[in-house]
Amino acid sequence: MSQEVRIGNKLVGAGHPAYIVAEIGINHNGDLGIAKDLMQAAKHAGVDAVKFQKRTPELCVPPEQRNQMRETPWGYITYLDYRNKIEFTEKDYDEIDRYSKEIGMDWFASVWDEPSVDFLEKYNPIAYKVPSASLTDHSLLLHLRKTGRPLILSTGMSTFEQIKSAVKLIGEENLVITHATSSYPCDPSELNLSMIKTLKDTFNCPIGYSGHEVGLVTSAVAVGLGACMVERHITLDRALWGSDQAASVEPGGFERLVKYIRVTEMAIGDGVKRVYESEMSSLRKLRRIQD
Repeated sequence: MSQEVRIGNKLVGAGHPAYIVAEIGINHNGDLGIAKDLMQAAKHAGVDAVKFQKRTPELCVPPEQRNQMRETPWGYITYLDYRNKIEFTEKDYDEIDRYSKEIGMDWFASVWDEPSVDFLEKYNPIAYKVPSASLTDHSLLLHLRKTGRPLILSTGMSTFEQIKSAVKLIGEENLVITHATSSYPCDPSELNLSMIKTLKDTFNCPIGYSGHEVGLVTSAVAVGLGACMVERHITLDRALWGSDQAASVEPGGFERLVKYIRVTEMAIGDGVKRVYESEMSSLRKLRRIQD
């Protein structure tokens, strides 16, 4: 039996409803109003938490990419300038934290560097997400483990040996591992949902799924295969500017996704064969020979 992990006031693990995360990520495009609209849409859909991304661009953007020019909503600017444009300030996060309490929506963030961890600590986050890109950053993993908070480890772009090395470093206690393929959007042939079972058989901690596909059904299938956490990107409009928008789910779709997951959980059952009361009338009418 996999361990349980408490995130906020919810238990994550086998036997509990799947913990559903709407990743706002950078789909707010640096606009606090959009971020609030996405938080409200996630609340309406019935998710358990929303997630942002926190970076220190000067640390996270490789030197050779900093001065590369690109078209953005703010004009033709360097990649480093773009990364700074979509980073929220402390004042912004103060408002996100205040608004989350106002609407009753838990929030946390993926952290890409150690100063970002230190920055977010003041908000007493319910968990930290290790993005797939940081799975091999052992210094960051150890820094995160020192906070004592639950960790969610995403496994896109990683070999199985790299995953094992990361888990060996930080331990399985207070850890959720999410299977992921880091392509946006991800082709169904590369989702490899059977990895959920492989991870469940290998590690003694809850296993989840972080999806970047188009559509909803495969995320519900992940729950059917044993995922106890599901994370999908949320957007107000998939046609908006931004690298993650096309692999995101619009508010109406997120409502359906939550319903699909809850119906899937009901349908899984316990594996014990029984004759249901609802079958009795059919049994009496259709079965001619009784034992």
